[in-house]
Parts: sequence; C-alpha cells; structure tokens
Amino acid sequence: MKLYAIYYSGIRADAGIRSAVEVEDEMNSAKDEIGFRLAYASKTEHLVIGLMSGTSLDGVDAALVRIATGTDRRVASVNLVGRAYIPYSDAMRSRVAALCSLDSARVDDLTYAHYGLSEWYARAVSLVLGAAHVSAAEVDAISMHGQTVWHAPQPRPFPGPDGDIPVVGTLQLGSAAVLRERTGIPVIADIRARDMAAGGEGAPLAPYIDAILFGSKTEGRIVQNIGGIGNATVVPAAADTEGILAFDTGPGNMLIDAVVAAGTGGSERFDPAGSYAAKGRVAETVVARLMADPYFARRPPKSTGREVYGAAFARVFIEETTAAGLGFEDRVATATAFTAASIAAAYKDFILPSTPVSTVIVAGGGALNSTLLRMIAQRLPADIRVVAASALGVPDEAREAMAFAVIGHESLMGRPANLPAVTGARTPVVLGSITL
Repeated sequence: MKLYAIYYSGIRADAGIRSAVEVEDEMNSAKDEIGFRLAYASKTEHLVIGLMSGTSLDGVDAALVRIATGTDRRVASVNLVGRAYIPYSDAMRSRVAALCSLDSARVDDLTYAHYGLSEWYARAVSLVLGAAHVSAAEVDAISMHGQTVWHAPQPRPFPGPDGDIPVVGTLQLGSAAVLRERTGIPVIADIRARDMAAGGEGAPLAPYIDAILFGSKTEGRIVQNIGGIGNATVVPAAADTEGILAFDTGPGNMLIDAVVAAGTGGSERFDPAGSYAAKGRVAETVVARLMADPYFARRPPKSTGREVYGAAFARVFIEETTAAGLGFEDRVATATAFTAASIAAAYKDFILPSTPVSTVIVAGGGALNSTLLRMIAQRLPADIRVVAASALGVPDEAREAMAFAVIGHESLMGRPANLPAVTGARTPVVLGSITL
C-alpha cells in the first residue's frame, strides 16, 4: 500500500492538466505492474525467454531458461530448457544493414523495422516454445535485447535548453508492444538505456551471467564472446559478479564476414569453420597497421560497434589489401588474424598483468571458427588453453540470449544487473522497461 501511495502521488501531481479518466487508467496500470512484480518475486522458480540479435546481423537467438532462486531470493541456478534460432533472410539482412550506415539509413525504414523486427522475435518465441513443449502461459516474461543499429558511447554536443550539452546514446530496434501482443507474454525491453543514463557505455551487459555459468573456484577464466564484435569477461578464481571485468576487444566476426561476402559475391556470409582462412597467408604488416587503431590502446571500460568496424571499415580493408596483391584467402586469413591479434592484445595489456588466467572460453559464432581459435591460442602464453563454451555445457551461440533472460529476471526482481566496473556507470541500476 505504501508503494501505491508513492506512485500515485506522482500521478496526481499533474492531474490538473489531464482528465480523471486518464489519471485513473494510469493508476490501474500501476496496480497491474506492482501486482505482477510482487507475484513474480514470490516465486522460487521462473521461466524466462531471452532474445538476442547481434551486430553480426545473422538472425535471432531465443533461449528459454529456468531460473531458480535461493532463500536469499538471489539467482541460485540457470538452466537452458530450449533454444531456437532464425536466420535473417537476405532481404532482412540488407534492410537492417542499411540502417547501420549513415549513407543509407532512412527514417521511414527505421520506423518500419522497429515494428517489423518484433514479428521475427515473435516467431523465435513460438519456435523455442514448440521445441521445449512449453506453453506461453507457463512463461513468466520475455527479455528482448533488440537489434542494435547504432551505438554511440562517446559524447557528442547536442543542443540543450541552456546551450550545447554532451549526449551519448544507443539504439536497439524492436517494439515491445508488438511482441507482447503477438505472444501474450510480458516483455522487458530497452535494456541498455538506463546504464547509459547513469553514465555507463551501455555495454557489455552479458558478463553479468558469466560468473554464474563459467566461474571456477580454482582458476581464473576469460569468457570471450565473438559475435560481430568481440567482448571479453574476466572471471577471477572464486569471483562473484562484483569481481569481474569486461569490455569490448574490437571486431569479432564483422570484418571476416564482410571479406567473405565480398569475395564470394554474397553466396557465403561467413568463413565455415575458418576453412578459407586456413588456406590463406596472413599479412602481418597489415595486422600491425590495423592494431595501431587508437581503440585498442584505450583502457576499459570501453565498447564499440558496427559504426566503427562496419561496412566502411571493411571497404577500406578490402581495397587496400587487394591493391597490395592479397588474394581472397589471404584477405580472409589476415582479417581473421586481426581479430585474433586484437583479442590477444587486450588480454596482455589489460587482463594478464593483474589477473592469473588458465582458460579462455569462446562463445558466439566465432567459437565455430577453428582457425580463429587456433590463431588466438598462438598469440597467447602457452599455459593458457582456449576452448569453446560448448565444452563446458553451454551451446556456443546461446550465452548472450541466456544472459539477457537473467537480466530480465533481475529487473523483475527489482535488482540492478549492470556492473559499473564493466560499463563505467556511476552506480548499479535496474535495467529495462516492462510492457505487461
């Protein structure tokens, strides 16, 4: 009742400029949300679907997870119940890629994509429910990351009421209202925004779950996700979520995929198991020049995205390496080595000097590229082993979708799920907004 009174006082404050019906509707909505959150928090076991579509623009991952809470109401265990994946069609990939470029983005396409993407998310939900033989009524919530089309953690001057002000931002497309209507399940969305409002970079957020899934009492580990962008989570031995560090290492599959697509006329969009790179020869001078990019010298916390290492970056890379006489397979090998070098350099510069590490666990699509994994291992000390996440029982491409399911759960429990030491936020904050 006290919580209702606090909320209602805020509603009534501007009641003079709104009708009594509008105020009553908002009060009823507040009751619904508070009741839902109280009912959710009272349970000891929850079913939540995490939805992730990454910067590689490959498709939508859905993970249905069972989250058990202990007597302290904290997460005790996270188990994958079912997983589904929908690859983007050529038309869909082209449409979204155009929205990630200043040269081709249009506001009408942006608007339609925001709503249309949720139809893909709804299909992914339907598929994962069918695969797990679970009904929508049994699911407590969906946590939707959305499709990132622009990530801008570096401030830019923007007109303010009293002159220019520094503004940062990030944009993930996908309408929570559409997804709620299609599935009948409450939706948590707009997950990165609150961290950025609190002074953080809004990324990476998935590391919140890494201590739960991959932590070890006896050895330090790095969880390296390789999607379009690479990001590393450092989990020291016996660490909890407060003891981890994470940051974006730079490009993951993004450049490799662009080189393969250009070299095959679009018939292939990634290097299957690293087979092209394995046949090519690495131009180490090119790798060394690319490693001079100032991003790699920046200390964490830091994040990056397609707006830096996307189409324009790939175009210059392809033009320059072709002019230097590199053939297709050599270009793929060099792009792969660049990703490996950026990952290894991040470890040597920012992790290994302070944290003993025995194992690197690779998740995401890059875990399927054996040549990339081999190149990473070659650039690290010999006593550090490199393994795919699947070797520890977590499907290589399920980790981020599972992470966002847990973040959604924490939001509904009223708990922060950002890590200020990771994102740079001033304080821990509860992430996301709910659509009941």
